[in-house]
Amino acid sequence: MALLDTRARDIRNLPGVGVTAALAVAFLYAPILFLMLYSFNGGRSISRLDGLSLRWYRAVFANEEIGGAALNSVLLAVIAASLATVMATAAALAMVRMRVRRKAAAYAVLNFPLMVPEIVTAIASLIFFSAVGLGLGFGSLVIAHTTFCIPFAYLPIAARLTSMDAGLEVAAADLYARPLRRFALITLPLLAPGLLSGWLLAFIVSLDDFIISSMLAGPGSTTLPVHLYSMLRLGITPEVNAVSSLMVLASALVVILSGLISRRKT
Repeated sequence: MALLDTRARDIRNLPGVGVTAALAVAFLYAPILFLMLYSFNGGRSISRLDGLSLRWYRAVFANEEIGGAALNSVLLAVIAASLATVMATAAALAMVRMRVRRKAAAYAVLNFPLMVPEIVTAIASLIFFSAVGLGLGFGSLVIAHTTFCIPFAYLPIAARLTSMDAGLEVAAADLYARPLRRFALITLPLLAPGLLSGWLLAFIVSLDDFIISSMLAGPGSTTLPVHLYSMLRLGITPEVNAVSSLMVLASALVVILSGLISRRKT
C-alpha cells in the first residue's frame, strides 16, 4: 500500500505531465537550436538558410575585438571563480564543521546574491564603488563578480563536505596529526570534487554575466557578453549567432562537467 501511495503522489504519474514537460523544453531550447543552425548559414540572411558554412566562425576567430573581449571574460572568470572558491570553502568549513551561532542568518547572508535581483546587486555595486572612489574597470569587476559567485561555489562545496565522513578527521586527530596536516592530507583530497564543481559553476556564472559587467566595465575591460550586446545594436548577423553558439556550447559543457564531478561519491 505504501508503494502504491508513493507512486500515486509522484508528479510524473499525473496525466499530461510528459506532454507539458516536452512542450516546455521545446519552448526553452528550440530558439537556441535555431540560433545555432543559422550560425552555419552560408549567406548573411538571418531568416533564410543559404547553405551550410563555417564562414562566420572563421570571422569570429579573426575578429580582434571579439578575441580581446573573450580574453577579458576568461581572465575575469578565472580570478573571480578562484577567489570565490577560497571564500566559499572557508564558509563551508565554518558552517558544516563548526558550531556557528545564528546559522540560519549566516546561511541567508551567504546566499544573499542568489535571492536579490542581479540588477539590484549591479546598481548597489556601482553606487558603492563610486562612493569609495574606486573607478570602474577590471578591478571593480573582479570584486563584484567574486561576491556574486560565492554562493554558486558554496553550495556544491558544502554539499560535498556534509557527505564526507568526519570520523576520518577525528581518527587523524587521535593520531596527533596537526589541523593543517589533517586538512591537507584528508579533508582537501576528499573535498576536491566539490571544490572543482564549485569552481566550474562560479567560472561559468562569471563568464556569462552581463548585467553586472555592463554596469562596472570600464575602457579596456569589456567582457564578451557586453561586447555581444554592442554588436546586437547594429543588427543580428550570423556572426552574432556564431558567438552566441560558442558561448552556449561552452556554458553547457562546463555545467555538465560540474554536475558529473559533483555526483562522484566520497
